[in-house]
Amino acid sequence: MNAVLSEKGQITIPKPLRDKLGLLPGAVLEFGAVNGKLVARKQVAQDVFKKWRGHGRLPKKITVDAYLKKARDAHGRR
Repeated sequence: MNAVLSEKGQITIPKPLRDKLGLLPGAVLEFGAVNGKLVARKQVAQDVFKKWRGHGRLPKKITVDAYLKKARDAHGRR
């Protein structure tokens, strides 16, 4: 597959290749040169919950299930 470099230095990655690699709009690619070849890698998104894991605290003497039921009932969700 070929792509043409625009005057602004932009290329369009062919759709079959985007589909094969799972590249969606907004994907961030890291570019580099390896042995004279242009190489692009899809950056893996960081776990957005990682920094919060272990910081949540439940009210004393209540189970997770009971807390979730209470929260859902308060918001009218079941």
